[in-house]
Amino acid sequence: MAQALQDAAVDSPDPGGLLPEELAPLLRALVRSERCVGFNLTIYDPDLDPDGSCAALLAGLLQAAFAQL
Repeated sequence: MAQALQDAAVDSPDPGGLLPEELAPLLRALVRSERCVGFNLTIYDPDLDPDGSCAALLAGLLQAAFAQL
């Protein structure tokens, strides 16, 4: 998930990733699907996020995706 975002704190960023406002509705739809049986947050590297801004963004996206389940 983290690697999908533009400017994310990841070891191997992919250029042209999603913006947070593009990822948020996708996450909401995925976690609400009865076919979703698990979730994995991968690739985030806290060493590349010294101020914690990417961690806060990811936490906010996850919180919003799972809210009102």
